[in-house]
Amino acid sequence: MYENVRRVPPSVDWRKKEKLVSLSEQELVDCDTTENQGCNGGLMEYAFEFIKETGGLTTEDKYPYHAADGSCDSVKEDAPVVSIDGHENVPKNNEDALLKAVANQPVSVAIDAGSPDFQFYSEGVFTGSCGTELNHGVAAVGYGITVDGTKYWIVKNSCRMQRGISDKTGLCGIAMEASYPVKTSSNPTPHSSSSLRDEL
Repeated sequence: MYENVRRVPPSVDWRKKEKLVSLSEQELVDCDTTENQGCNGGLMEYAFEFIKETGGLTTEDKYPYHAADGSCDSVKEDAPVVSIDGHENVPKNNEDALLKAVANQPVSVAIDAGSPDFQFYSEGVFTGSCGTELNHGVAAVGYGITVDGTKYWIVKNSCRMQRGISDKTGLCGIAMEASYPVKTSSNPTPHSSSSLRDEL
């Protein structure tokens, strides 16, 4: 959807632009079990398709997180607050394409979060060692550049990861498997309050 974007802002932080509503992770853990495996993992694309097919996703307040697999609560599930019409994948191994997407909305990305360097990250821009064994799904909610010229991604909640490295997969594989929800209804703007992309 964003391949023809020619210019992007020098920095973006969706956490400051949107009214963020915490959506129910537990609904996905409990109810999205055909392709995904709850606490044993899954793929964002399958979650997006589940949300599309079931008509939306409810809030964390209505369906709280318990950090354990549970049975699907159909009463809680039947109170969606956001809906989507599907999802699109960002071209693989292309940080420029990822930049265009993140300039327009938050984007789900998969990263390798298993390295000791990443596990002990505490502040600044993470530039440490990590691989590309994708094992953690997160949201890229912006990007920027430090005063010393280091480009970075903002990964929710507050991690900053180096952007624009020589490896086309991106640091920790961030450019390997990115996707985002879409609305195809009339007026699908990046600021549509009814869109899941604004709630990530």
